[in-house]
Amino acid sequence: MRYFPLFADLEARRVVVIGGGVEAARKIRLLRKTGARILVVAPRAETEIVEAAASGALELVNRPFDPEDLDGAALLVVSDDGSQPVDPILAASRATGIPINVIDSPASSTVIVPGIVDRDPILVAIGSGGAAPVLVRRLREKIESLLPSRLGALARFAGRFRSAVSASISEGEGRRLFWENFFDGPIADRVLAGDDTGASEAMLRAINDDRRAERIGSVALIGAGPGDPDLLTVKALRMMQDADVVVHDALLGEGILDCVRRDADRIDVGKRKGKHSVKQDEINEILLEHARAGRRVVRLKGGDPFVFGRGGEELAYLRRHGIAVEIVPGVTAALGAAASCAIPLTDRRHASSVTFITGHGKDGALDIEPALLAEGRNTIVVYMGVSVAGGIAERAIAAGRAASTPVAVIERATQPDQRVLRGTLAGLGSLVEEQAVRGPALLVIGEVTAAANAFPFPLSRPAPDLVPERLAV
Repeated sequence: MRYFPLFADLEARRVVVIGGGVEAARKIRLLRKTGARILVVAPRAETEIVEAAASGALELVNRPFDPEDLDGAALLVVSDDGSQPVDPILAASRATGIPINVIDSPASSTVIVPGIVDRDPILVAIGSGGAAPVLVRRLREKIESLLPSRLGALARFAGRFRSAVSASISEGEGRRLFWENFFDGPIADRVLAGDDTGASEAMLRAINDDRRAERIGSVALIGAGPGDPDLLTVKALRMMQDADVVVHDALLGEGILDCVRRDADRIDVGKRKGKHSVKQDEINEILLEHARAGRRVVRLKGGDPFVFGRGGEELAYLRRHGIAVEIVPGVTAALGAAASCAIPLTDRRHASSVTFITGHGKDGALDIEPALLAEGRNTIVVYMGVSVAGGIAERAIAAGRAASTPVAVIERATQPDQRVLRGTLAGLGSLVEEQAVRGPALLVIGEVTAAANAFPFPLSRPAPDLVPERLAV
């Protein structure tokens, strides 16, 4: 992150704008909203700037830049409109330490102005470091369409009651819970609908409601998917943002935990080589302890919590102790991994069924029914099978599966460093060993892995003679 995002308070502070062209006029429109004292220095200026100066909204001097113009300035904005050389201006400015924004020239700037979605006092800033201004504009348009027009009114309404809520609820976590319930509830809906009177009456009742102090904890068992944060469900994201505590595995994809609310407590209970493993009984107790304390707990698991994720054990334990549990399914690793490299787990030409198995049974032993491995039109997906890949291959061949059956090993599926290795069942053990497969990986056994090679890559690239439109199937 080269640029650190900040919001600058420019009210009543001096901002100098060099240049009077169209680009300068656009920037001045934004600056005027801040209440800054704007000085425009330009030999010639657009009519819009001249009229703003005539109305007293800013000061305009029709001359070239003078270093004394920077005295007391909080920000310098430079527009290269061709009316005066820019390099001497920048040289004089850099010596002062004043933040400099050169329009459309990030390399010459010390600060850049992001794309802005304005719902005053709510502001959303979007930046690309100057690399992709058109993309920033597209993102701004999307966000504009998502945010209610009265979002600023909602923020101001909450601000009016902030002191009353603080006086009524002394405990910090209780205040946060109150505000989260407010923004997600019917009072906020009234404000957004324009019913300030009804919302105010309901707000006063909520602040004075003694039942508000009752804190009932809960646990959400959430599937984090195979690794790519974009594959998180909308519900998973919402609950991760609302959580007080997140109890998470080690093998989550990079970026998944970045989606968790920043001030939530994070407890790593994942298993790693060379690290003390947190036993399942200990994990159960951690979940119960925090839920009993009235906290909203998220148990974050890779893939889906009910597919080799021991979510069923945690659900049963918590329900025995009277804790409310919500299950949020995730894209299980088999589906995400196969899709990431275009392997259709079922295909009526090659496989009429698919079986998910684990390389580690209840007691850590390899315990797989031979009949599952023998069926030629059945795709086998093996979780946690890297260390026993050779043994699985031997059992499958002994059960009658052809030694030439195609296989694929998918390591760190859906993540930027994903690796796909292909071979045959007879060579599966040596493939894993020779290629030093270490990360989270799945083994896929079946004819579908060879069928996937027939697809052109990348799948998203359109043929030259096709109109580049997007079709969702």
